[in-house]
Amino acid sequence: MTWYNFIFGKLSLAYLPQSLVAWGAVVFMVVVGVTAIALLTYYKLWKKLWTEWLTSLDPKRIGVMYIVVSVIMLVRGAVDALLLRVQQATSVGDSHGIVTSTHFQELFSAHGSIMIFFVAMGFMFGLINLIVPLQIGSRDVAFPFLNSLSFWIFVSGALLINFSLILGDFSTAGWLSYPPLSELAYSPTVGVDYWIWSLQISGIGSLLSGINFLVTILKMRCKGMTLMKMPMFTWTVLGSMSLVVFAFPILTVSLALLALDRTVGAHFFTADAGGNMMMYVNLIWAWGHPEVYILTLPAFGIFSEIVPVFSSKKLAGYVSMVYSVVAIVFFSFVVWLHHFFTMGAGADVNMFFGIMTAVIAIPTGVKMFNWLFTMYKGRIRFMSPMLWFMGFVILFTLGGVAGVLMAEPPADYQLHNSLFLVAHFHTMIVSGVLFGYFAGLTYWFPKIFGFKLNEKIGKQAFWCWLFGFILAFGPLYMLGLMGATRRLDHYDASLGWQPLFIVAGIGAVLIAIGLVVQIVQIIVSVVQRHKNLDTSGDPWDGHTLEWSIPSPAPAYNFAVLPEVSERDDFWHHKHHNRKLPPLPYEDIHMPKNTSAGIIISIFVFLLGFGIVWHMWWLAVLACTLGIIAVVDRTFSENTEYVLKAADVAEMDIALRARHASNLQTP
Repeated sequence: MTWYNFIFGKLSLAYLPQSLVAWGAVVFMVVVGVTAIALLTYYKLWKKLWTEWLTSLDPKRIGVMYIVVSVIMLVRGAVDALLLRVQQATSVGDSHGIVTSTHFQELFSAHGSIMIFFVAMGFMFGLINLIVPLQIGSRDVAFPFLNSLSFWIFVSGALLINFSLILGDFSTAGWLSYPPLSELAYSPTVGVDYWIWSLQISGIGSLLSGINFLVTILKMRCKGMTLMKMPMFTWTVLGSMSLVVFAFPILTVSLALLALDRTVGAHFFTADAGGNMMMYVNLIWAWGHPEVYILTLPAFGIFSEIVPVFSSKKLAGYVSMVYSVVAIVFFSFVVWLHHFFTMGAGADVNMFFGIMTAVIAIPTGVKMFNWLFTMYKGRIRFMSPMLWFMGFVILFTLGGVAGVLMAEPPADYQLHNSLFLVAHFHTMIVSGVLFGYFAGLTYWFPKIFGFKLNEKIGKQAFWCWLFGFILAFGPLYMLGLMGATRRLDHYDASLGWQPLFIVAGIGAVLIAIGLVVQIVQIIVSVVQRHKNLDTSGDPWDGHTLEWSIPSPAPAYNFAVLPEVSERDDFWHHKHHNRKLPPLPYEDIHMPKNTSAGIIISIFVFLLGFGIVWHMWWLAVLACTLGIIAVVDRTFSENTEYVLKAADVAEMDIALRARHASNLQTP
């Protein structure tokens, strides 16, 4: 080994971007980064950004940062999707489109990984951080520093997956990197290594968050809030975090085994050396199908909060909704094999998993009927959060019907490797996850920032997303039935597929316009925030505990910890003019801001980068320093400060006077 190989590992100038598209991405990132730095410097915001945001342990600020990162990654994932659709619309006959076949494989691998791990998961944990402590009457999460560390580890994974644009390449083996495509023989470059370690890092952050919120919900509920008095969003988060705790260790092991195959020749999944490729497929989907419900359950919870508010009724069938959450959590672990019906598991195994796949549709159907019963004879207000729900009902029902069809192994044999499956998956995830999180962000935005998002622009964004989605994925169902396969970057003109691919491309453009409109909505709302100030404390006439405090919620959440006696306790107090018994203000212990999470995440990023490029000295150094930083934080003293009761009383009285809160408290 030469000194160069020791220092730089596999890194060389040959790994710089090789195409105009890749260089365009690099230039775009540099321009955006330089512009952001210039603006922060010009407006002298660096100190405020560092002291009030980046080092904060306030779950509300951590939640906002999760969402900001997720929006950035959503833009990246949307650009990848646009390139895919343009390629498929133009690469026909003698034309070979705008990207090479290899680059096309990188694009769809990156698109899937980014949208699941860094968009959907980021939005989910962002909203959980913002709302769950407020809904359960808690001032914080169970482990504030662990919450910050989880976020910054998530950021490290996001940085690593984007770094593949600058140095090296990305995986061409798909968003779940099945062997043998992901083994060294077929993927000798660093692309799969980038995929492994960006997902491994972010997955560990997700696991830590899952443990944190599971403990928070089980141990930090306010007095009187039994499990059957929890809001439905909190119930769905409890189910989702239970899945995280049990499913994400499977992902960690799967990625670790694949990494060992690629770095030390372990051959867990290489068939010619005694390994078993199907073991990887079973492991990855034993995580992967619970992951679908990890993402959708909190969205279901959001809809369960929104529908009663905008129907002016109580949620119909609360108990059945709770049991349906529990049923989904259980059944999500016994359906994973329907993702590979075509791989020869046998008729008996396929039959069992086909039946289980059909059965899991039942608790989901229970939720759908409960939402519709809630709307029945209600005074429905079609505000933008409710529109996102209505769009979800339409699309999710269509996608669910397609899913039940594919639950039949004989039908799946024909449809599994086609664009029909791609359309089904996107229908379920976009409508059942993104639409839910967009609805939740709109609904709870005034609680976090003190003003509403512009309603008119929000509705315009919704219609762009709805019609764009129908145009983008409706043709894919038809193309799948016509025989168009997944991962298709070129096809013969005689097949007559191009018009449908063009329509799909137009739909993707319309979705991109919807995303731009959403960003414009936020900008316009910030500029005009004085016109949209929340002066009531409860802008949507909400029914759960988070609306009982002024908007935006103070750092300590509750000046006086609440006691609840009813399900939807705040609604009962508000609409029956009940007064809470006077409670004394008390000293509040708050965690101090710290940069330890950022420092540890830097070492985590360097560890992943070092392993990807076989720079072992860097990996060992980063791992050692990271462990030292963790130990130092563990034994640190003075990690909290105290807000005196008199100061809390003064701040609370001032906040309530300014916001004229509906809830009458001492």
